[in-house]
Amino acid sequence: MSFSGEAYHAGIHGERLWQFLGRFHSISQEEKEAILPFLTVTKIHKNKFLQEIGYTCKTIYFMNSGLARIFYYKDEHEVTELFAQEGEIIVRVESLFTGRPSRKGIHIIEDSEIIGINASGLFQLYDAYPGIERLFRKVFEAEHLQTVLRLESLQFHSAEERYEILLKETPDLIKRVPLKYIASYLGITQTSLSRIRAKGHS
Repeated sequence: MSFSGEAYHAGIHGERLWQFLGRFHSISQEEKEAILPFLTVTKIHKNKFLQEIGYTCKTIYFMNSGLARIFYYKDEHEVTELFAQEGEIIVRVESLFTGRPSRKGIHIIEDSEIIGINASGLFQLYDAYPGIERLFRKVFEAEHLQTVLRLESLQFHSAEERYEILLKETPDLIKRVPLKYIASYLGITQTSLSRIRAKGHS
């Protein structure tokens, strides 16, 4: 189910989004009002696809509730690139900024409520509202840093170290996400993950 920006504004759905954005840069009420027409709220069920592979990303998604992942295929094996739970954004930046179809998809792991931000509409606000431009520049910088840290983790940490980091930083994910997705995120087989967990991890 989707709601218009006005319906969204009249309800309580926006609190978590504005709190998230406020961590990067504070914007005025006028700037918030300018963003509202480009927001939609969608409820989507578990195991559905928010975006299929091959789709050109035109939307920035905020997880108001639930859990999702970005995934792709490599040598016919499915790889999970990122998890996003409530209070986080999920976006295929490489497709958003190039305008090209993405080789990655967004899969919903739990029933979720997602706030979509229309990117083309948002970008049109940049000249008139420098605060909005600065805000989302910082958001995208944070997403880029997350990608870099993810790659460095795969390069420099063992599978067991990557599991320990995941367990420390997002312990609830282990309970909420099927182990096959955790294994593909860590870059190992589910059998290898089971061995790591059998050493005394939960």
